[in-house]
Amino acid sequence: MSDPTFALNQRFRGYFPVVIDVETAGFNNQTDALLEIAAITMKMDEDGFLHPDKTFHFHIEPFEGANLEKAALDFNGIDPYCALRGAINETDAMKALCKGIRHAQKDADCQRSVVVAHNAAFDQGFLNAAIERSHIKRTPFHPFVSFDTTSLAGLALGQTVLVKACQAAGIEFDNRQAHSALYDTQKTAELFCHIVNKWHSLAGWPV
Repeated sequence: MSDPTFALNQRFRGYFPVVIDVETAGFNNQTDALLEIAAITMKMDEDGFLHPDKTFHFHIEPFEGANLEKAALDFNGIDPYCALRGAINETDAMKALCKGIRHAQKDADCQRSVVVAHNAAFDQGFLNAAIERSHIKRTPFHPFVSFDTTSLAGLALGQTVLVKACQAAGIEFDNRQAHSALYDTQKTAELFCHIVNKWHSLAGWPV
């Protein structure tokens, strides 16, 4: 019989974990364009195991005056001005993302959303900068708390690179699809669930 104490709002001190990945036109979140963002929310089953839930995904137009580093574009293969990307205004993307996460957070009865990402400071920095540029005052995301799957994977699996951590966890990873925000978010979500669920299987919670 499942334990009624297993609820997402009890697992992470009331935080609602949201896996995020971004693709950008450089490393500086204040000057370089955010070009793509994906987010996946989490749900918990009746036995306390975590699973990916809702997906949000946006291709984003460079904000006015944004810097576009050629080396970054060559690396991720994004043409910022390709009409086929279906890119939308950064503010519209951030408003839609925050609205969707806020509703999911409320449905889970959680108090605040927390970014889960691989090398989380990078993704969180670009997310926060885009939200600030969009003048969104009611953001669901905690401004600095994050769960970094790089550190978690290093501890749990002995690997810090996303592809190697996924392989160590038995998660399929196609290098040809890497550096797409959507694909990397999906794999990071699987990795996060694997680590959390492995701990739950070994130790259970609350502990």
